[in-house]
Amino acid sequence: MSTAPASRSARPTARIALVTATAALTAVTATACSTSSSHTTDTAATGSGSGKSIQVVAAENFWGSIASQLGGSHVKVTSIITNPDTDPHAYEPTAGDARTVAGAQYTIVNGIGYDAWADKLLAANPGSGRTELKVGDLVGVKPGGNPHRWYSPADVHQVIEKITADYKKIDPADAAYFDQQKTTFETKTLAGYNKLISDIKAKYAGTPIGASESIVTPLAEGLGLKMLTPETFLDAMSEGSDPTAKDKATIDQQIKNKQIKIYVYNSQNSTPDVQAQVKDAKAQGIPVATVTETLTPAGASFQQWQTTQLQGIEQALAKATGK
Repeated sequence: MSTAPASRSARPTARIALVTATAALTAVTATACSTSSSHTTDTAATGSGSGKSIQVVAAENFWGSIASQLGGSHVKVTSIITNPDTDPHAYEPTAGDARTVAGAQYTIVNGIGYDAWADKLLAANPGSGRTELKVGDLVGVKPGGNPHRWYSPADVHQVIEKITADYKKIDPADAAYFDQQKTTFETKTLAGYNKLISDIKAKYAGTPIGASESIVTPLAEGLGLKMLTPETFLDAMSEGSDPTAKDKATIDQQIKNKQIKIYVYNSQNSTPDVQAQVKDAKAQGIPVATVTETLTPAGASFQQWQTTQLQGIEQALAKATGK
């Protein structure tokens, strides 16, 4: 999915202006874009055992998808950011979001400055006995670090462990059920995701790549790929600020001289600078792979979304290297 060429800093105003006109639309495919955000209930059924259904609220649907699958019939998960074209950085919570958070027994926020609005929601709606997970704190990434932890395979597995442990503390009567859910999720549900990561790392470790923003960095690290794009450029694009002329010149040379084997870009934040780089890469015969910031299409599971993207990266690497 490709959005209009605008930086993140320019997107919130356009989003607010379009909310009324687009509220009735639902993003169900990779090309269906609107600027509203809606809630989704991933799992509503109450299973056997304790009869409990833990009320879970996730700030973003990539963490919500994982939380839902780990909890199965014993959780009801609501994700606040669900629309593929909603910018989590600049989201403005609604009164409905506040009510949802107020009733949550368990909340999951990304942290690291990515969803500061979620911290404010939690502070404004203190819950009695509510358990809170902040992913950045869990994986030890401090403010100012790369916030895109769902693109780090190692961090994803840490989150899986923590969510399961928290579910067991909240509902100890169903501890065995949650253990089984985790085992199934890690060994079967994520089998394709895990295999692709392992295969790419084994075959293409050390391959130099270029990227449009820092969302790609944790994944490149997990895959053993060598990121050549200047970190200052990656951060600027992620934060919606203007990249320096020096960084753009460096990337132009990397593409022109084919120092990078593939180029990976976030199609949900495709600025004129990024579009120019994509065009130049293709002109030089450098394969281009696409990723998105949130689940695409909106109804996809975490593993469906990530597996599709990993397959695209693997195909680009194979084309570039002949392996």
